[in-house]
Amino acid sequence: MIKIAPSLLSADVSCLGDEIQRLEKAGADMLHFDVMDGHFVPNLTFGPHILKGLKKRTNLPFDVHLMVNNPETVVPWFIEAGADIITFHLEACPEPLRLIELIHQHGKKAGLSTRPDTDVKLLEAYGKSVDLILVMGVEPGFGGQAFRADTPHRIFATKQIAGDFLIAVDGGVNFETAPDCIQAGADILVAGTAVFKNNAYADNIRKLKGE
Repeated sequence: MIKIAPSLLSADVSCLGDEIQRLEKAGADMLHFDVMDGHFVPNLTFGPHILKGLKKRTNLPFDVHLMVNNPETVVPWFIEAGADIITFHLEACPEPLRLIELIHQHGKKAGLSTRPDTDVKLLEAYGKSVDLILVMGVEPGFGGQAFRADTPHRIFATKQIAGDFLIAVDGGVNFETAPDCIQAGADILVAGTAVFKNNAYADNIRKLKGE
């Protein structure tokens, strides 16, 4: 069953608490919480105090996507704030297995991601350790980018890695690209504009799932 994780970057930040309640009622399966530090990617977004506040407004799990340098420094903050899944970038972490172990020790699920041009084969060493691999459909950092044509191929290549993990795809996911992602092996679709379009959250989520 395909799961939809709306990206809160596309929500109305003036009323995030209300937005996530609407998303829960509309059938969202989890919430994608992008964290950017202005260094690993050229943008700044949410911090742990915002996550901690939002946790009070929903029962949906939060998938925290860390697009930051030195993720080992900030992971404990998001563990304490209530993250359910913490995904960090392979390129930003010198000791991924140690950080995955730390996340697991606190009862959280660990995810790993890479930039689109990073060789998928580099993830093979971690397939049996992580719970999720996040395939980027765009260069991380900004919403609204065009979906990269090689994304389904990279999803399929990730599917061949040994391990019991889910595959999520993030960036450029919409009604046109979602079927190709699903066919290639994606389990979770992270979508921003496609979910929030025309204020029709429930209809958009169903359409992304192919229902």
